[in-house]
This record gives sequence, C-alpha cells and structure tokens, in this order.
Amino acid sequence: MEPSLNVLGGPLQPCSNKPLTGFYRDGCCNTGPEDRGSHTVCVVVNAEFLALSKYLGNDLSTPRPEFHFPGLKPGDRWCLCAARFLQAAQEFAAPQVVLDATHARAAEIVPLDLLRAHAVDTQS
Repeated sequence: MEPSLNVLGGPLQPCSNKPLTGFYRDGCCNTGPEDRGSHTVCVVVNAEFLALSKYLGNDLSTPRPEFHFPGLKPGDRWCLCAARFLQAAQEFAAPQVVLDATHARAAEIVPLDLLRAHAVDTQS
C-alpha cells in the first residue's frame, strides 16, 4: 500500500465502513500497485451519478450478495475510481467529494481544483 495521505496533505481519513469501501475493503481510499483503477476519490453518491454509472455499465445500486455488496443509495460514501469521477464531472453528474478521505494519488488523474469544486463540508 502507498502512504495514506489525502489530497490536502494530511492523514487519509476513513471514507465508509457502511457500506464497506476501498480497493482493500478497509473503509479508506487507500491505493497501491494492484489498484489499477485508482479507487482513490471518496464521494457521496447521488441518484444522478448512480444512474450515469449504471448507464456506463457499472451498476453500483443493485445489491450483489454473492460479492457482499449491498448496493449503493444516495448519501452513501464510496471510494470511486478517479477516472470515473473525472468522466462524471465531464458529464455534469459528478458526486460530492470528501477531500480529507480522498487519497493524494487521485490528483494525478483529477485536477485538485476540480475535486475542490465538488467538495462537501464534512465539518458540520
């Protein structure tokens, strides 16, 4: 695994344990060489994004019990592939981003300004 720093330069915070997320299924958007999809962007999914993802062939809303996947619903947090986030932003369907839970490697694919533009305030 690579060092767990977020895009703000601080320690990577957990994204979600319910549903359990992350390439390593550790609740964080950690990454490493085997994570070819760069599951590094912690997002808060919404209905528009889930519909786009399903249309593009990655149905994240349907439960898949055989993979211990409950299906996502609006409001759930999820470690999303950086390229998919970028694609969703280009389609005007990007979900909100939790910056302190988004791995620093995400900025290699998604400009930090774009991540900041979709940031959700988690301090409230």
